[in-house]
Amino acid sequence: MNRKLALILGFLCAVVTVQAQNESDVLLTIDGDPVYASEFKRVYTKNLELVQDESQKNVTGYLDLFIDYKLKVAEAYAQNLDEAPSYQKEFAKYEEQLSRNYIFEDKVTEELTKEAYERGLEEIEASHILIRADYNSVPQDTLKAYNKIAEIRERAIAGEDFASLAKELSEEPGAKERAGYLGYFSVFSLVYPFESMAYATPEGEISEIVRTQYGYHIIYVQDRRERSPKIEVSHIMISENKGPRTFDPEERINEINTLLAQGESFESLAKQFSDDTNSAKRGGKLNPFGKGELRSKIFEEKALELSKPGELSKPFKSEFGWHIVRFDGQLPIETFEEKQPELEKRVKEGSRSKIIVNAVNKVIKDRYGFEHGEPYLPFFENYVTDSIMKRKWEYVPISSEDDKLLFKIGDNNVTYNDFASFVNENQKRRRLPATKRAILIQLYDEFETRELKQYFRKRLEQENEEYAGVIGEYRDGLLIFDVMNKNIWKTAKNDSIGLQEFFQKTNANYVWKQRVDASILTATDKTTAARVQAMLQQGKAAEEVKEELNTNDSLNVILTTGIFEIDEKDLPPNLEVAEGVSKIYPNEDTFVVVKVNKIFPPGNKSLEDVKGRVINAYQTYLEEQWMESLRKKYKVEINKKVLKKLQKELDS
Repeated sequence: MNRKLALILGFLCAVVTVQAQNESDVLLTIDGDPVYASEFKRVYTKNLELVQDESQKNVTGYLDLFIDYKLKVAEAYAQNLDEAPSYQKEFAKYEEQLSRNYIFEDKVTEELTKEAYERGLEEIEASHILIRADYNSVPQDTLKAYNKIAEIRERAIAGEDFASLAKELSEEPGAKERAGYLGYFSVFSLVYPFESMAYATPEGEISEIVRTQYGYHIIYVQDRRERSPKIEVSHIMISENKGPRTFDPEERINEINTLLAQGESFESLAKQFSDDTNSAKRGGKLNPFGKGELRSKIFEEKALELSKPGELSKPFKSEFGWHIVRFDGQLPIETFEEKQPELEKRVKEGSRSKIIVNAVNKVIKDRYGFEHGEPYLPFFENYVTDSIMKRKWEYVPISSEDDKLLFKIGDNNVTYNDFASFVNENQKRRRLPATKRAILIQLYDEFETRELKQYFRKRLEQENEEYAGVIGEYRDGLLIFDVMNKNIWKTAKNDSIGLQEFFQKTNANYVWKQRVDASILTATDKTTAARVQAMLQQGKAAEEVKEELNTNDSLNVILTTGIFEIDEKDLPPNLEVAEGVSKIYPNEDTFVVVKVNKIFPPGNKSLEDVKGRVINAYQTYLEEQWMESLRKKYKVEINKKVLKKLQKELDS
């Protein structure tokens, strides 16, 4: 189980921070710590529809769930799990994500999202020339790079061949081979300043000079075209990663391809044979996708080669197995409203985020007040040694005499020592500039942003009840995960002796249904199935039957062998279990004959057969025992007067 799942499934409660309570609002205490009625009411009304047990849908029944949850949280704090670095790191990540939702709802994000949608309707074909000069270059080098790209631009505008100039002068890796050619691209494909300049440049023209973190660029826009819409396809997949198989995956996909050529239903074959279980139950249908949206480039290329509804690909292999793809159609372009959630997420996470960060920092500074203290660079260029360029600088606390005010946000003073500690913690990151001055400038920008956000989040939890409630969910949800993992889940997995003893006591719950060792022969028509049946009855082996009835030009029979429980999908429904050759069973658009070689009666499974299920049951057992101990450890006192008031309000 992972942390995100624990947040969702760990409990149905959302524990919130509630301000300005008084003693009359206390519903219960746990070892004297108050739990307020307003907290219970919020949780109860929010989650009532999710409760499965009818007996827990009233206030009294739900209170038991609520108390158990609060006991787990209390025990997590008692075990100091809130001090663990892993918890603090995970909580900080959630806190960062959540607080973004409260401060990024501004005009900047909205405008960038709309801009991204408009650009996404078009693709641009372009080439570029790069002269390197990163943001930390000294002024002389920056000016030299700018003058060089300006001279190249003048030559390009005057009519010199752009590709030749790129091969000769561009400092982009591979420029001599590709001549700066980028192909077609659209929104989010390249860094934001470059993308913006490309979209601002008319077709057939050379752009103005644009600077990115890589240096100075000029762009030659060769073509602009509407972006192709998303397509819908279906597929049949035979996996090569499903463990031991009784058949060759490539041979099986070719057998299916032959059946399709003979007119068999794509949907029926997908349901019977595809190893992509999610799409198989839908007849092989996949969710719509566009260019560049799939994890498998091979699959995407093969699918995009198809254009006519019903058109089939030839069998091909991807990272996931062997496929046959059918083109089902293309979708209309999505509206802005349909794309907005996805675009907003990408705007906040991509290179555009710097624009938003600057805007957000300004909002925080304006809201709470911001004052610069002493300039930091003169001091830190002497205080931090050159060893930082090798990520080996040793932090020595700054004396109180030299520990000046760096800046002030609201009522929070940030000092030189605070920044020095941040530099020490972050110096070993891989991507830092090459010079000491550049490192300090970059780390200061990150440090100031971090301090502003931390102050904002601190004030936000005090000022915004909605945020306080949601961040409380995350805080306690993570603690619940850690306390359950430590006391229940790890124990169940690692206590092999206890698990074996538990299994011996409960093995009656784990039994095999009736099973058969069988050969399953699927025929394309009833006549062929009758021939299969007759040949088997004559004593021919299943493999022999398959070889005899299939020819180079026609696939008539598919063979599957193994040991199956009687209700597995490989066997025909309602199979009459008896050793020997079965009758003919229709299945979708095919006909099935089963040769039962041996019947295995129901019986107990071994621990190895059902270890996952036993561990889950053992976890439940351990949790019950653990919760009983928590109820004895903590003193819970319920305010009956407040409870009665809640019952009257909520149970009516």
